[in-house]
Amino acid sequence: MYLERINTPQDLKQFTLQELTCLADEMRQALITKISTKGGHLGSNLGIVELTIVLHYLFDFNSDKVVYDVSHQTYCHKMLTGRAKAFFDPAHYGDVTGFSNPAESDYDLFHMGHTSTSVSLACGLAKARDLRHEKGNVIAVIGDASLDGGEAFEGLNYASELQSGLIVVVNDNDMSIPENYGGLSRHLAVLRNNNGRSKDNFFTALGFTYHYVADGNNLSSLLEVFSKVKDVNEPTVVHVNTQKGKGYKYAEIDKEKWHWASPFDVQTGEFLRSVPAENYGAIVGDYLLDKMKSEPELVVVAASTPICIGFNRQRRMAAGRQYVDVGIAEQNAVSLSAGIAKNGGKPVFATNSTFIQRAYDQIEQEVCLNKLPVVMIVTHGSVFGHGNVTHAGLFDIPLLAHIPYLTYLAPTTKEEYLAMLDWSLENRSLPVAIRVPWTGVRHSSRDVLKDYGVAKYDIARKGENVAIIALGGFFNLGEEVCDKLNAEYGIKATLINPIFITSLDEQTLDSLLANHHLVVTLEDGIIDGGFGSKIAQHYGGTPMRVINLGFSEDVPIAFNPKELMEKEGLTANDICNRIMAQI
Repeated sequence: MYLERINTPQDLKQFTLQELTCLADEMRQALITKISTKGGHLGSNLGIVELTIVLHYLFDFNSDKVVYDVSHQTYCHKMLTGRAKAFFDPAHYGDVTGFSNPAESDYDLFHMGHTSTSVSLACGLAKARDLRHEKGNVIAVIGDASLDGGEAFEGLNYASELQSGLIVVVNDNDMSIPENYGGLSRHLAVLRNNNGRSKDNFFTALGFTYHYVADGNNLSSLLEVFSKVKDVNEPTVVHVNTQKGKGYKYAEIDKEKWHWASPFDVQTGEFLRSVPAENYGAIVGDYLLDKMKSEPELVVVAASTPICIGFNRQRRMAAGRQYVDVGIAEQNAVSLSAGIAKNGGKPVFATNSTFIQRAYDQIEQEVCLNKLPVVMIVTHGSVFGHGNVTHAGLFDIPLLAHIPYLTYLAPTTKEEYLAMLDWSLENRSLPVAIRVPWTGVRHSSRDVLKDYGVAKYDIARKGENVAIIALGGFFNLGEEVCDKLNAEYGIKATLINPIFITSLDEQTLDSLLANHHLVVTLEDGIIDGGFGSKIAQHYGGTPMRVINLGFSEDVPIAFNPKELMEKEGLTANDICNRIMAQI
């Protein structure tokens, strides 16, 4: 096996072209085999095999530097930089994370998980190199979808100011997570269709020397072009047309499905984990499609993550012009939504918790400061969202909970969620965000609130001495704690579903002072600056003792959700022990 012979990139440089071709085949097989067992980003890594080989074959990344945008396509890079065992030896599958990680290797320069940053980072690396009068190539590898993000343009716009060597590799597979959209995507298609010879060229207009590789999965073609641009003294773009999912027929056919794959049967292409009979994506996707029929001003806005609310290809087609995808450009998505709301439309913007961070300024300024009725659906906001630090859905509560004029809601059940959506779409005065519970679909056995204009908590169980205020997806954990306290200690605790993240029901909180001595808050997010801190602040100066439980800021680079909950003491048993130590 050629892959077993590579301990450092230097080992690669002795290979013949035929051996490099065999190596590419082995790398693809290793990717398919490992991801079929463990899950991971498949399509993007299958498409970048040859490009990664050529970069490490021609350049010396002990002195040269490479930055992979997003970095979920660094699996091949890791194979060639001393971490191959993590891809061909099942005993070592857990040795590496799915993203660039400096703790694993000096060849990984940054922790990266969000997009459109590589060109700016590379510009900074090149600037420091020039200030130190050093040599060496600096390379940014960025996908066509990542070019949608505003910072990508900012980096490209600045690059010509360097007046020195910088290589931007545009890995163009004509896909985002779903299909790509926008004028830049159409422009790249023109360049592809004209073999890079179009008279209108975005990159040359910004001051780059431009090269095109029509077959980005052909080693000879790549070697020829990259040999020419090595050691350039000017900003240079190499536009490489690759095939997402290359080498695995199912991933070639359905590129969206195979962007990220859960464990699957290699022969049949069937995922081994079944989708729950009820999931919030399908529920809300159907809900919004139905609403669109009677409300032509309703529009769903996505930033390349439409599946988070169930907008698969079929639902996107059914929505027609009432569905907008701006590409991986959350800032644009939020400002666009603000404009739609200002002019009488009903925008619903949906994205993952980790990506909402990228549009904080637009949420605070354009939407909330202007009190515009934009509805924002925040998904994957949970320890059960994504199991790595760059994508952890644990920071959105401190991020959004303190923005003036924003109502941030945390449903616990399907019925609450849909009631919040009903109210939010009829509300025409203030922005609303809804944090989708990511701990599974549950149902309400009692009537749910219909009006969310004023904070009103739901007292699910009345007790005394101890009150558990369990937010959103952790409400079921609150139920477990109350059951255990009653069964094992004879304590009938009050259980409260607070519903509101941004507002306090002061009347309910004050009523607890009469016959309660301890309040425990549970939240599926970071404690500092989170929901519980609002409760603790409210009780400041009173005899009420408050315990805030959630996650610390020290989020591991990669984590198993249940193991992290155990580490943080977020099991019913640990919480009961904390409570009993206080009473």
